[in-house]
Amino acid sequence: MKVCVIGAGIVGCATAYQLALQGWEVHLLDQAPGAGRGTSFANGAQLSYSYVEPLASPATLRGLPAMLVSSASPLRLRLRADVRQWVWCLQFLRACTARQSRLGTRELLLLAQLSRETLDSWMDREDWRFSFQRNGKLVLCPDAESLRRQQAQLQFQSTLGCRQTLLTPQECVDREPALRTSIDQFAGGVWTADECVGDPHALSLEMTDSLLRLGGQVHFDTKVTGFVVQGDRVAAAVTPGGAFAADAFVIANGVEAPRLAALVRVTLPIYPIKGYSITLPVRASDKAPRVSVTDLGRKTVFAPLGGRLRVAARAELVGHDLSIPPGRIQQMMDAARQMFPEACEFQDPQSWAGLRPATPTAVPIIGQRGPANLYINAGHGALGFTLAAGSAWVLGRQMLSDLSSNVPPENPAAP
Repeated sequence: MKVCVIGAGIVGCATAYQLALQGWEVHLLDQAPGAGRGTSFANGAQLSYSYVEPLASPATLRGLPAMLVSSASPLRLRLRADVRQWVWCLQFLRACTARQSRLGTRELLLLAQLSRETLDSWMDREDWRFSFQRNGKLVLCPDAESLRRQQAQLQFQSTLGCRQTLLTPQECVDREPALRTSIDQFAGGVWTADECVGDPHALSLEMTDSLLRLGGQVHFDTKVTGFVVQGDRVAAAVTPGGAFAADAFVIANGVEAPRLAALVRVTLPIYPIKGYSITLPVRASDKAPRVSVTDLGRKTVFAPLGGRLRVAARAELVGHDLSIPPGRIQQMMDAARQMFPEACEFQDPQSWAGLRPATPTAVPIIGQRGPANLYINAGHGALGFTLAAGSAWVLGRQMLSDLSSNVPPENPAAP
């Protein structure tokens, strides 16, 4: 069985690796010169298995006026003359109900748990080095109201198997001593012991190397511009360098997935949500966070990656704009200085912007669409790193069921 996977971000690399484990001949294609060069390059770096609540919620709906008028809002919407944006926004507004938010949370938590198990099983068989740490996550609440909302979410998620603890400010500092100088900036927090961090770009590179060892092939600087369709099946992916024939095709190229899918008359409700990050060298390890920290007040995440601190923030619906306004970098620098003032070298941050491929409900699109042998694995939004392994396993199992008679047991550790 020959499969062509389009997209070498973390989701595409995970998909290619899973299919290679299943014994298939895998060709991984990407228009970039290497793996993980897009949204996976320098994102928030958190494996947030218990923090998957969709952005579409009643709280977001209440904050919509600020999103429209304030450039300083961490959530920003800039309406454009773009029909796809307007359609996506209308679908997003329809998803901003308590019922849909809970349904999405339930579905995403199940997929996240599967993803944790799958990635753990892969790490048992591979010697991957990607700054992985199972160091726990601390979510800081700026005031009593946000603490109350987190407590309600914690209670709901406890019914779905999540183990989380509500903490006082002092208990937060006990968990993360680097917060001792900023204890007056939060009203409490939520601790989750089994959350993880890692470098998704480094993992994409490791997965690519493993794919090659499993007999797969990688084709970078290769942009798919079309498909050859014969009857109800895709026969080949067309690139400037020639056509790639295969028995099955997977579109897993993030925000570019709708463009490719449209070539075979498949509509994907995916739109980019822009985010930013800076990566800072740690100069004083005893004053830098050891655990993953999310500051709800600033809508900013902090992920320790060895001798580096990744700081990521914002969610902007501004189309495919990848520019990096200096003000966005300054906001993240200010947040890092206020939370961990003596931890890092602040003079020359590595700055980055990326486009998260989001669906209105935050639930990714995984499965067959359109032609009988065309599959989609896209729309993971800010959770691509978290959900990549589980999504790859789900898709791999479906493809086995559709394309062969050898369906594996219900165990992600047994591909």
